[in-house]
Amino acid sequence: QIYAAGDLADPHGTHKVCLDSLFAALKKVKHKKYMKDCWVWLYRGAWHEWESYDIEMAVPMSPDQVLKKRHAIFYHQTQKDGVMFQGDDSREFWVRVEDRNRLTAKKYNDLGLADYAAIEAFKRYHF
Repeated sequence: QIYAAGDLADPHGTHKVCLDSLFAALKKVKHKKYMKDCWVWLYRGAWHEWESYDIEMAVPMSPDQVLKKRHAIFYHQTQKDGVMFQGDDSREFWVRVEDRNRLTAKKYNDLGLADYAAIEAFKRYHF
């Protein structure tokens, strides 16, 4: 499994640069036998979430897992204490991410599915 930021709405293009690098690497190794078992999952950044109908894998999170994710974000120096490219949203990065994951969980609950603290959503990239 490969997980990558698939958020091309990133106003500064950082995710696109990283994604282009990943796609170039995949192009070189996709013919290898082991790649038939490799799936690439894209998640969105802090700016947007996938539309519900585009989500191909939804990972429910408990309150403890949400906290663990927050701490993981704090390990990235560029994502704490005010991010370098804040954009129009003045909330801290981790707050935006948690709000986005909570909203995704609410959308799933509104559709009649179980109630979770948050849901991380992914869309599969087929190479």
